[in-house]
Amino acid sequence: MRVSNVTVRKRLLLLFVVGIVVFTVIGARLGYVQFGQGLWLTEKAEDSWGRDIPFEPKRGDILDRNDVELATNISTPSIIVFPRQIKDPADAAEKLASVLNANKDEVYEDLTKKESKVYIRPEGQKMDQQTAQEVRSLNIEGIYIAEDSKRHYPFGSYLSHVLGFAGIDNQGLTGLEFVYDEKLKGTEGYVSFYSTAKNTKMPNLADEYTAPINGLNLKLTIDSRVQTIVERELDIAEAKYNPDGAIAIAMNPKNGEILAMSSRPHFNPENYRDVPAEIYNQNKPVWMQYEPGSTFKLITLAAALEEDVVDLDNDHFYDPGYVDVAGTKLHCWKRGGHGSQTFLEVVQNSCNPGFVELGQRLGTDRLFDYIEDFGFGQKTGVDLQGEAKGILFNRERVGPLEQATTAFGQGVAVTPIQQVAAVAAAVNGGYLYEPYIAKEWVDDVTGEVVERNNPVMKRQVISPETSEKVRYAMENVVAKGSGGKAFVDGYRVGGKTGTAQKAKDGRYLENNYILSFLGVAPMDDPEIIVYVAIDNAKGAVQYGSQVSAPIAGKIIGDSLEAMGVEKRKDQIEKELKWDEEGLVEVPNLLGRTKRDIYESHYELRLSASGEGEAVARQAPEPGTRVPKDSTIRVYMGDKTNEND
Repeated sequence: MRVSNVTVRKRLLLLFVVGIVVFTVIGARLGYVQFGQGLWLTEKAEDSWGRDIPFEPKRGDILDRNDVELATNISTPSIIVFPRQIKDPADAAEKLASVLNANKDEVYEDLTKKESKVYIRPEGQKMDQQTAQEVRSLNIEGIYIAEDSKRHYPFGSYLSHVLGFAGIDNQGLTGLEFVYDEKLKGTEGYVSFYSTAKNTKMPNLADEYTAPINGLNLKLTIDSRVQTIVERELDIAEAKYNPDGAIAIAMNPKNGEILAMSSRPHFNPENYRDVPAEIYNQNKPVWMQYEPGSTFKLITLAAALEEDVVDLDNDHFYDPGYVDVAGTKLHCWKRGGHGSQTFLEVVQNSCNPGFVELGQRLGTDRLFDYIEDFGFGQKTGVDLQGEAKGILFNRERVGPLEQATTAFGQGVAVTPIQQVAAVAAAVNGGYLYEPYIAKEWVDDVTGEVVERNNPVMKRQVISPETSEKVRYAMENVVAKGSGGKAFVDGYRVGGKTGTAQKAKDGRYLENNYILSFLGVAPMDDPEIIVYVAIDNAKGAVQYGSQVSAPIAGKIIGDSLEAMGVEKRKDQIEKELKWDEEGLVEVPNLLGRTKRDIYESHYELRLSASGEGEAVARQAPEPGTRVPKDSTIRVYMGDKTNEND
């Protein structure tokens, strides 16, 4: 049958239209793929072809306020394997296992994994440079050495709970390393190359390098000079008393900057796996909660002085050795009592009945208002892990007995950092500061300060006039009262002792105490506040005045000297106890002969060296006051004019 021309033309037209539509759709699709999805597809292809060898950034250093490095990094390369590039896995596994001292079968398993990139752990991660060079010399295709580093703490266990540590992947796990991990860790860099589906490197395509961005350096408020003294004294205390634990904090009371912090037992952050988690996870100065004992009396004293319910010098109190509160006898540490005394002597003697009287004069609401205003029952806000907030009585359930025991530091639980912050406010003019330890963030390359933390003053708790009275009372505690063993000749030291019986399961333990002392100096212009607590000291008289006070005094005296604070002679003269001897002034021995010195009959010992006829140098310096029978070291040289 013959088809008409009209029909043919119609069919051709239809075919043409269909063709136009098909080509239009194809063109549109190609245009969409090219222009709409081009970038996405390119990225997918590059991701499919690309292989990255990571370059770890340098984790920011942690330094003290004087730029002493406390945490830094050392180079430790790591192995990265691209399994599909390895031509003979069995041979490669045998060679690699030999160099790494690893199990050959486990290495073979890593080399044959169906993954684009594999790490050999732990033997191939964070190696020493010699091992890395041996791996390079194997020249095995598909095995690469990536630049890596591990955290290094130059002073070992020094400041360990504060610094914390970083894990094998350089992530912060505890302490400051954890708290400020985001700023310290930086951003990873890498070298990129392209490979085929078989994971062989594509020829004629250049590698791309993206540099890592180093983390920021963290400068602390810590003063390594003070920290070293604190570490030394806690080491001595640990050896002497074998305690269950020990705590020391030093802070600038004017602004909340923490100068030193340490506790025992401690650990080396680089070997944290070698100690139980309960050791490295417990930063006792901010974590531990316990009854403060008599150091808490300073809060009651400050409140009573601010509310003008006591005159330290003119008001008197009679102490028979106990006070009856709601049918319960609350005893003073001195069983026979202190008899009639001024309230300044109540503070000096740490007399419990006297502080019960101050608490009663204040009343429940005023007493607890000040306790809360001084920061107890709440976190201080210190920038460290695991801070506790302490435990206070529910005010609605406080009766006469609870009020009385609270007034002298029993029945409440506080943290060491709370006590330091509160007493700092009591002596610095009345201003409660937030303690802090991160001072500045510094760019690793330029050395410029990127961010600075400034002191945070929360509120004024008492007046400057009241604060001056608190300082006066504290200085008398050290010069004339229970804190005498914290006395430092040449520095006006004030403080308060504390002896708190430990409780467990609602009952007090026998012969198990936390012995503490909280000291401040110089009392006319406080530069440092130091808290020391020794937990269950063995073989010692169980009083803070006997154990912790001398430790705190040594820390205060040596720290002020290291900080360049000059000694003065305007301190209150120390009132000697029966078991104490007075100090004698070191004479000027320069230019004198040994015979002259021996004939003078000084209450001091002499240690001489050198071959000359007369004293050329001496230590300690003339005018220094030292205990009787102390040794004066002299160097004998040519006779010299003592005024030279």
